[in-house]
Amino acid sequence: MPRMTNWIALKSRLPFTKSRSRVAVVRLSGSIGTGRASLNDEALAPILEKAFKKGKPSAVALLINSPGGSPVQSSLIAARIRRLAEEKNVPVHAFVEDVAASGGYWLAAAADDIWVDFGSIVGSIGVISAGFGAPIFLARQGIERRVHTSGKSKSTLDPFLPQKDEDVARLKDILEDLHSGFIAYVKERRGDKLSDNPDIFTGEFWLGRRAAKLGLVDGEAHMMPKLQELYGKKVRLMRYGPKKGLLSRFGATMAEDAIAAVEERAQYARFGL
Repeated sequence: MPRMTNWIALKSRLPFTKSRSRVAVVRLSGSIGTGRASLNDEALAPILEKAFKKGKPSAVALLINSPGGSPVQSSLIAARIRRLAEEKNVPVHAFVEDVAASGGYWLAAAADDIWVDFGSIVGSIGVISAGFGAPIFLARQGIERRVHTSGKSKSTLDPFLPQKDEDVARLKDILEDLHSGFIAYVKERRGDKLSDNPDIFTGEFWLGRRAAKLGLVDGEAHMMPKLQELYGKKVRLMRYGPKKGLLSRFGATMAEDAIAAVEERAQYARFGL
């Protein structure tokens, strides 16, 4: 991809070429999951398809601001980006705004290069599972929990039953497998750019400048100046993103949106945002 990007940049500066380079811009903002208001593969599929195909773009720019979320949806979205990039032979550039952490970084790593602001938060390459336990509360209220299953593991990690060591061990095995897949993906995408710092895959996160030193990103740059540098001063941006439905605009889904907003707010809060 770098050779093709350099050729496009050179072509845009040649005096006998009149066409303006066009770059499709896709905003990936918010938590990643299956909810209606979240980033997910089903909702983004038509947007990404259009961005890579409509008007034969010189490149696709991903404008990312995400604290992460579902590892499966992160993987599906990133895989779709890579398939389209290879199918259409189009370079992909990622530009991080406030945060590209956990699944958000997974999306950024789908690009051929990643650019950040000095204050962008990057990293958190790890997997987390969190919840609450309330068996003592139920006991104090005189409430008896009755659970009947046809399999010994069917009630694993039931929040209303005492936690079992074997359940925790099973969950940790699952989290380790997911983490290994995440690590393998980052190593595949970033390759020799990554430093050998052992903290990279511990779930830690850093500001943009430090992330660049670790090889998690390629450097500091904002979208428009960098695209002008690569594709010429007259580069034309074509923006793509989800459109709100009629009922959504009139507040028919206010309750669902409110719950999603609280959950998303909690995810951003983990990074001090």
